[in-house]
Amino acid sequence: MTDAVDFNQPALRWRRGGLQAIQAVQQVRLDDLLGIETQKARLVTNTAQFVAGAPANHALLTGARGTGKSSLVKALLTQFADDGLRLVEVAPTDLVELPEIVAPLRDAPFRFVLYVDDFSLGATDDTLTALKAALDGSVEAPPDNVLLYATSNRRHLLPEPKSDNLDAHNLDGEIHPGEAVEEKISLSDRFGLWLSFYPFNQAGYLDIVRAHLQRLGSEELTDEARTAALQWALGRGSRSGRTAHQFARHWVGSRQI
Repeated sequence: MTDAVDFNQPALRWRRGGLQAIQAVQQVRLDDLLGIETQKARLVTNTAQFVAGAPANHALLTGARGTGKSSLVKALLTQFADDGLRLVEVAPTDLVELPEIVAPLRDAPFRFVLYVDDFSLGATDDTLTALKAALDGSVEAPPDNVLLYATSNRRHLLPEPKSDNLDAHNLDGEIHPGEAVEEKISLSDRFGLWLSFYPFNQAGYLDIVRAHLQRLGSEELTDEARTAALQWALGRGSRSGRTAHQFARHWVGSRQI
């Protein structure tokens, strides 16, 4: 299956042991992502270096749900596809197959970002060893044309039970973490670029609502819409870019029927 893949397609996924081209690629533009200018600039710079053949880092995007982590990775494809960037979607459960995924990419004349969304590992997950080898290389050197961009709600990627802290010990006045904590930190440390995403405050959330309403052809943010937007966020328990976009679609759409 992999041998027949058309690498001219900008997005692919790993499924059932092979690479498949994605025919209908979701179009996300960098300009559509609001309130995350710092994270956007840093990841765009890293990706531009990578596409240009310069050194670049694997990236770990962590933080609150709906704050633009996944959308930002998708928007990179829209920005850089014409420059040779290809996005390969890999499910977290398929990370044990990383050597097989990477093998056909090594000699292809493109730059590949392996995109792993909503990524976390169990404390004894079999993917841990495979992932470390893919990030740093084992005996075989990692390919220069492949990077891993992962999104996660956990910065250290693994659950952190209370028992982990019980393994910590004091030595000459310094706290030394136990082996379980060291194992978790050693994995996240292999990502050279860490980007954190946070929920928006009320003013930031309303600014994003206003922008989405305007892009959908609606009026300015009226007092009625403002109140409804705040109630929408309260009901969702989240002031995020996703929540703002969903409210704007509801508000505009409900007034068109």
